[in-house]
This record gives sequence, C-alpha cells and structure tokens, in this order.
Amino acid sequence: MKTPFHKRNKTITFAGNLNKRNMAKKATKKKIQEADKRLESFEDALTKTELFIENYQKQLTIGALVIVLVVVGFVFFKKMVIAPKQKEALSQMFVAEKYFERDSFNLALNGDGNNPGFLDIIDEYKMTKAANLAKYYAGISYLNLGQYEDAIDRLKSFKSDDLMLSVIAVGAVGDAYMQMGDKETASKYYLEAAHKGKTDFITPIYLIKAGEVLEDLGDLDQALECYQEIKDKYPKSKEGQNIEKYITRVELEKKLGSNPQ
Repeated sequence: MKTPFHKRNKTITFAGNLNKRNMAKKATKKKIQEADKRLESFEDALTKTELFIENYQKQLTIGALVIVLVVVGFVFFKKMVIAPKQKEALSQMFVAEKYFERDSFNLALNGDGNNPGFLDIIDEYKMTKAANLAKYYAGISYLNLGQYEDAIDRLKSFKSDDLMLSVIAVGAVGDAYMQMGDKETASKYYLEAAHKGKTDFITPIYLIKAGEVLEDLGDLDQALECYQEIKDKYPKSKEGQNIEKYITRVELEKKLGSNPQ
C-alpha cells in the first residue's frame, strides 16, 4: 500500500527541519568550541605574562625606577642647570652681537678682551640655545672674513626651528662653497635653501642664485626651471619683476646651443 503524497511530503519536511536543527546545533557547538579555544589561548597568554612579571618583578621594578629617575633628572638638569646657563650666555653674548651688527666680525668672533666672542660662548655654554645661535653668528662672521671652511663647519653645526635663520644658514653654506670655486656644491645648497622654507621674500633670492650658478655650469634646463618657478610662484617679488630677462637669456642660449653656426 502506497503512502499518500501529503503524508510523504510531511515526512520529508519533518526530516529536512530535523536536519537543519542538527546542523544548527553542530554550528553552535563548533562556535562554542572555537570560543573556548580562544579563551584558553588568552588565559594561557595571561598566565605566561603573570609568570613573567612574577619571575622578573625585581628587574621590572628597577627598570621602571631607572626610567623615572632619568626623566626627573633630565627635567631637574634642564631647569636648574641649562636654564640659568642659557640666561647667562645670552647676557654674555650681547656685546658680541653688537660687534656683529657693526660688521666687526673679528671682535664678534674672538671678543675684545673684556667681553667674550661667539667662539667663547660656544665653548663655555655648551648645550644651550645661545651656544647654538652663536654657531650661526660665527659661521656668518667667518664667511665675511673669507675663512670659508670654518664658515661651513660652523653653519653646518647650527640647528634651529627658526625657519628664516635655518634657510639663511643653508644659503650661506652655498655662498662659502661658491667662494671656494665649488659651483656644483654651491648650487645644491642654494636649491636646498630655496625649497627649505618657501617664502615670497627669501625663496626667489636663492632660486636666482641657483639659476645663475647652473647657467655657469651649463645646466640650462635646470636654470630655466629656477627662473620659471620665480615667474609662476613669486611674480610680485623683487626677483620676479625682472625674471623675464633671465628666462629670455637662457632660452636664447638653448637655441644657440642647439643650432651651432
């Protein structure tokens, strides 16, 4: 006797539902097992960490104390040693700065017998901002005295967050190399100065310097790039008002070079 269709259909549906429930139970069981494994891994890692801390508690405590002492010591040193030195150095450097402003570069560097010069400030007040600033002054002083290697050494050792001073220092290194006849290195420093801190006042100055040196070196394409940058980005600057003649000159040189007579 055949089972009626509607009964067979109910049996199939029941079996399907039963299968789905079994699959759901298996999936849930699998998820629970995976969660248990993750929990076990976490507990294992936690146990290892606890064991590490327990085994090396003394060393960790000493390490933390050392860090605290270093930080406290640095703050104390900066406040109680460097700060007073900085104030004293600025006071001592006042006369040297006055000599510098009057272009008395030798006196500015070496002092006048009663007041220290920039070199004295650098030696006696190391680690102060005043000593760092004295390196800049010393570098410019050496440059004006024609002692170009000394100028380069001092200017390269000068570091500052002051954008204008740092740009001028880099450009002055370029000037020193230029005076020594090293045009290629000079051009690199002029370009670095031009792009170190882009301002309407100072960037065109070093772009012009770089362009002229590059022309002398025969690198007309890069020279033209310098002049074109002034025309495009700094047209209102002093250099920008006269830049067309530089561009015209280089373009003419390029034409003559590509069409020799």
